[in-house]
Amino acid sequence: MIFGADIGIDLGTTSVIVYVDGQGIVLYEPSVVAVNRSSGEVIAIGEEACRMIGRTPENILAIRPLSEGVISDFEMTEKMLKYFINKAMGKQLSIRLRPRICVCVPSGATEVECRAVEDATRQVGAREVYLIEEPIAAAIGAGIDISRACGSMVVDIGGGTTDAAVISLGGVVTNSSIKVGSNNLDDSIIRYMRKRHNILIGERSAEELKVNIGTVFERMMPIVMEIKGRNLITGLPNIVTVSSDEMRYALHEPIMSIVETVCSVLEKTPPELVADISERGIVLTGGGSLVYGLDKLISYKTGINCIIADDAQLCVAVGTGKYIEYISKHKTAGIKVRKRR
Repeated sequence: MIFGADIGIDLGTTSVIVYVDGQGIVLYEPSVVAVNRSSGEVIAIGEEACRMIGRTPENILAIRPLSEGVISDFEMTEKMLKYFINKAMGKQLSIRLRPRICVCVPSGATEVECRAVEDATRQVGAREVYLIEEPIAAAIGAGIDISRACGSMVVDIGGGTTDAAVISLGGVVTNSSIKVGSNNLDDSIIRYMRKRHNILIGERSAEELKVNIGTVFERMMPIVMEIKGRNLITGLPNIVTVSSDEMRYALHEPIMSIVETVCSVLEKTPPELVADISERGIVLTGGGSLVYGLDKLISYKTGINCIIADDAQLCVAVGTGKYIEYISKHKTAGIKVRKRR
């Protein structure tokens, strides 16, 4: 039997990113599935399904089969995985049979949640399944040599979860995972717009505000943006102008949960490793780390320099893809590996 290339999958609440050994990132699409309500037939997956969110008739439902970093709909996740792997590998999948697949999971995932990910991955034809915790994957993807006897701190802010961990000698020394991520930032913006401006906006509009003027640390020059929505009093379309200062207020609650998580991990970290982190800095990864001022806010609260990793959104996927190669080189390093045949 001819075996396939190693595949790394960042199975996220918001997006699925696929890394293939020797090729790099080959797929980056929303983790959305459009289903016919009556027949259960899958109509679209990924980018096409994402465009249907908020625009579907009653008989079509656009869903996210992953919630807060873990599988909430096993059947839909399996179909979505199979579609993405086939799309990523193309004709190679029929020639290079049964690849080894590594999937990242939140550091706080339970044994049941990990088993669900393993089972879903095995069902799509994996020869071997490896699971890696998101902070470890993020560190590898950010270019950190985690095998050294030196403390490194990584904070990965994904769509549904935030994972903060201190890593040394290839393992997690101390960590914390909360179910707060980029999606919660969008929800906070939607609630703020409803309460402050009496206007209802959708997920896409909230994300536009977050990306374009989202702020968690005071800007020298505030910026503004116009956004369209439905007036809750008249029921008619309306346009309002929103400032970055308003976004700082709207995002305060979820952002402070993330900052408190970072501080709690530092409080539990051995003094020798804290000294290493103070010298090397805290590395931020994930799409949520790109919100303006988050690195400055964490630096202000902790007194430690923060660095946003290059290609922060792709770090977990790249690290997941390189993990199989990494553990092959460090078999004697005492690294805990989750593998299932």
